[in-house]
Amino acid sequence: MNPSPLQLFLRSVERFPDREAIVYGDQRVSYRELAGQAGAVAAFLRAQGLKPGARVGILVQNSPEYAAIYYGILAAGGVVVGLNTAAKARDLANWLQHADADWLFTESNQPELAALLDRLSGRIGLVEVGEARGDGEMSEHTNLAMLQPDFDAVLDVSDIVDEDSLASIIYTSGTTGQPKGVMLSNRNLHDNICSILDYLKLDEQDRVLNVLPFYYSYGNSVLHTHLAVGGTVILENSLLYPRKVMEKLVEEKATGFSGVPSTYSLLLNRTQLADYDLSSLRYLTQAGGAMAPANIQRLREQVPHAEFFVMYGQTEASARLSWLPPHMLDTKMGSIGVAIPGVTLEVRDEHGKPVACGDTGEIWATGENIMQGYWQDEELTSSVLHDGWLKTGDLAYCDEDGYLFIVGRSSEMIKSGAHRISPKEIEEVILELDGVEEVAAVGIADDMLGQIIKVVVVTTPDHELQKRDLQAHCRKNLASYKIPKQVEFVNEIPRTASGKVRRFMLQEPLPEQT
Repeated sequence: MNPSPLQLFLRSVERFPDREAIVYGDQRVSYRELAGQAGAVAAFLRAQGLKPGARVGILVQNSPEYAAIYYGILAAGGVVVGLNTAAKARDLANWLQHADADWLFTESNQPELAALLDRLSGRIGLVEVGEARGDGEMSEHTNLAMLQPDFDAVLDVSDIVDEDSLASIIYTSGTTGQPKGVMLSNRNLHDNICSILDYLKLDEQDRVLNVLPFYYSYGNSVLHTHLAVGGTVILENSLLYPRKVMEKLVEEKATGFSGVPSTYSLLLNRTQLADYDLSSLRYLTQAGGAMAPANIQRLREQVPHAEFFVMYGQTEASARLSWLPPHMLDTKMGSIGVAIPGVTLEVRDEHGKPVACGDTGEIWATGENIMQGYWQDEELTSSVLHDGWLKTGDLAYCDEDGYLFIVGRSSEMIKSGAHRISPKEIEEVILELDGVEEVAAVGIADDMLGQIIKVVVVTTPDHELQKRDLQAHCRKNLASYKIPKQVEFVNEIPRTASGKVRRFMLQEPLPEQT
C-alpha cells in the first residue's frame, strides 16, 4: 500500500491485533475492533457510491468512533474534513459548503445539529453517532451503531489510497470571512508522522493521555503517531477538572502527555503535580505557541524524570516543523529548536533571501509534509507557497549553533511609534510575577503612536494583583516603550480549540485607562 496514515494504522493492526488502541471511559478498544469499525464505515460509504476524493465531515468529540470514522473515510477513498465540535451552525455550514462535502458523521446530541441541517437544507448525507436525540422520535438517518463491523473492508484499499491524493482538509482557527482549508495529502501526513516518531522514539509500549481535539493538527498527530506504532491513546476530553486528568495519568500508567501552554498552566496552578505518582511518564510535549520559560522550569522541577519536548509547527505543515531536544533546554531556553527529520528551515528577508546568523526574518520551510495548498483558493495558496517552500509568517532568528528563536508573528507584531514589539517578550516578563496564570499582550489603536500596548491577565485564585504592580515589574525588565499602558484582569483569555489566543477579541481599548 502507498504511504498514508491508514497504511501505518493497518500495520499496527497486523502486528498487534489484540492490544489496546484507544481507552475512553469504560471502553477499551483493541486494534482489531477499531479496524472492524473503520471497515464498517468504509463499506457503507462505498455502498453509497462515494467517489474517490469526495469530502466527508466529522463532527464528533474525541472517541473510538472518531478514529474509526477517520480511517474508514480514508479506506473508502474519501477526504476527511474534521470539524470543531464547539463551533456554531453558521461556521459549520460555511465549512461544509466550502468543502462541498457529500457526507457528515455527527453526534446525535450535537447542540448545533438542528440549526446546521436547516442551513444545509438536506444537501448532505448524514450518519449519526451515539444514541438518538431525546425527542422520542426515531431518527430518519443512518446510525453508526447500525453498521456491521467489516474487518476486510478496511484492508482492501490498495487501489484506492494514493500517496499524493488528498487525505484531509483542516479549516484553520483564527480566520474570519473566507474559509481557509488546509489540504493535506496522504504523503504529507505519513511523512510528518514518521518524522515525529523519529525524535519521540515512540513504540508499542507507549500510552499517551490525550486532551487535545482530533479535529486540529496537534491532536490529530497525537492520534496517528501512537496508532502507527501500536501504542495506546487514552482519552480525557475535558480539562474542567484538572485533578481528574492527573488521576487518569496515574491510573492508566501513561507514558506520555501532550499539551499547549494553557494546558500546562492550568495543571501547574490548579494541582500539585508532585502529589501524584507519575513514575510511568516518559515524555511531555508542548506546541501551539510559546510556553513561558518559568512554567517550563516549574514543570521540570515537579516531573524531573520525564523528557520535555518543545515543538513548533503549523497546520500547513501537517503539524510539525521543529523540535528542541530535551537535553538542550537549559542552554537553548526559549528556542523552538531545529528542523525535524525530513524538513529544511531557513530564515529569509522580505525578498526571500536568507538572512545572516542573528538577524530577524521570516521562517520558510520545505519538506514532504508541506500542504498541497488551500482548498479552492489559488490566490491565498500562491501567497504562502513558493517553489515548494512555505512562508510561515513567523519572525525568528537563528543563533550560531543553528537553533531558531521566534520573536513574533508578522501579523501580531505591535507597531508603536517607530518600534516593532513582540507580544511574546512582554508576556514572558509578566508571567514571572507571582499570581499570574495567563497573559496576552496586544496592540490597540492610538492616534499618536499608531498602537499602544494592552495586556489581558488571568490571576490565580489566591492572588490579587494591581495594575501598578504589574507595570512596576515591567519597568524593571523592559524598555520604556514596551510598558503596557492598559491592563485588564479577566477570568479567562479567549482561545481557539487548538489553544491559540484570539488576540482580535482582546483589542477593545479600556476608556477609563486612556
